[in-house]
Amino acid sequence: MIILGIILLVIGFVAGISILWTIGCVLVVVGAALWIMGSLGHAVRGRRHYW
Repeated sequence: MIILGIILLVIGFVAGISILWTIGCVLVVVGAALWIMGSLGHAVRGRRHYW
């Protein structure tokens, strides 16, 4: 999710499409939050770790 967000950020920045930039930011933030929760040992949607 983080990688997809970064790809969308780059495409949105290069092409000048603001909606891709916004979606990319949201995906990076959500992916980072899930990654942090999973690494701290919290169950994320029934899983102990999140890939």
